[in-house]
Amino acid sequence: MAAERTHLTIGTRGSKLALWQSEYIGARVAEITGLPVEIKIIKTTGDKILDVPLAKVGGKGLFTKEIEVELEAGTVDLAVHSMKDVPTALPEGLVIAAMPQRVDPRDAIVSGAGYTLATLPAGGRVGTSSLRRVAQVRALRPDVEIVDVRGNLDTRMRKAENGEVDAVILAAAGITRMGWADRITHYIPTAQMVSAVGQGAIGVEIRESDEFMADVCRRLAHADTMTCVSAERVVMSTLEGGCQVPIGAYARLDDGLLVMDAVVGSVDGKRILRDHMEGVATDPEGLGRKMVARLLDLGAAEILAEIRDASVADIPAIDARLET
Repeated sequence: MAAERTHLTIGTRGSKLALWQSEYIGARVAEITGLPVEIKIIKTTGDKILDVPLAKVGGKGLFTKEIEVELEAGTVDLAVHSMKDVPTALPEGLVIAAMPQRVDPRDAIVSGAGYTLATLPAGGRVGTSSLRRVAQVRALRPDVEIVDVRGNLDTRMRKAENGEVDAVILAAAGITRMGWADRITHYIPTAQMVSAVGQGAIGVEIRESDEFMADVCRRLAHADTMTCVSAERVVMSTLEGGCQVPIGAYARLDDGLLVMDAVVGSVDGKRILRDHMEGVATDPEGLGRKMVARLLDLGAAEILAEIRDASVADIPAIDARLET
């Protein structure tokens, strides 16, 4: 099979972080296969629309669809994604075949003034484009102002460092991967803010029929990460979450047990449903289903129905003045 290919091509977004992730995977793939690996940058819908909050763009696969089209067409051999951007329903014939070991799943604050979530002044301006973060911040700090901030990672960090906003909330993993961990002001514990599904994990997507790449991915995959993210994605898929719905789930292995925290919240932060569960590591989907049942018992369906039924205008305002 390897003799039939003279090189391999990775499809990816063009941000610095996406390229870092693709180069990281590319180096691993080259080491495994002995083949040169090139990177093809593909602009996605999420990259093109920067003047509208993600929650109001609508649709799924905002950061993956165009890349998957090329994967289906065979113009790329594999796609590399941040797992938190990957919809739980993939196009027929495509699979997430590998995830290397996950890094820090926490959310983090970058602030030029050195603020933490607790020390932000009343009326302080906090930048984020995630409804999951919006809901949890509003529950913890209803006295701060939420500002929608889009753009690449460094752009968003600089807005907090130069004082355009008092702080931004971002995924710690991306900042760390870029070598910018010294710019993080505060790590928000997952006990305080539940992470996005798949946060901190990189996914490698291939054609299900590609036996050569499937074999490569078996050697790339980190079993514990695959287990944990699989449990989280059951919560997302069953509750039909995405950029438009404030859902978080974070699973990890603890002394042989698979443990998970999950949250569903109203965008105004007035209703936050959260639970913690434990299960066996051999059945991550089972733990995910149990968590969904528990959240539904707590009233998640009502919150999610209200959000889905609301018109765009009804979504609690997120100031868009600082969008990039």
